[in-house]
Amino acid sequence: MNITIKVYLHVKETNFYQSGSFPVLNSDFKKDPDWTAAIAAYEWIQQINKNMGDSVSIVQVFYNEENDITELVKKVRPII
Repeated sequence: MNITIKVYLHVKETNFYQSGSFPVLNSDFKKDPDWTAAIAAYEWIQQINKNMGDSVSIVQVFYNEENDITELVKKVRPII
């Protein structure tokens, strides 16, 4: 299944907004939709950060329009 993620980020003294549709496992989403969305958002933000070549700060993150997962996304850490 796909979810829509909207991110509001701050980089290089500028705020910007970006949105996109991302695939997630249906079984994971049914178990814990917020955490599953937070992982997808975190991975996308890491890609944005890599492409920007600078430190990106998270302002707000939503999935499927009204679900605010900002604090969850800030808690996600890479698996080593």
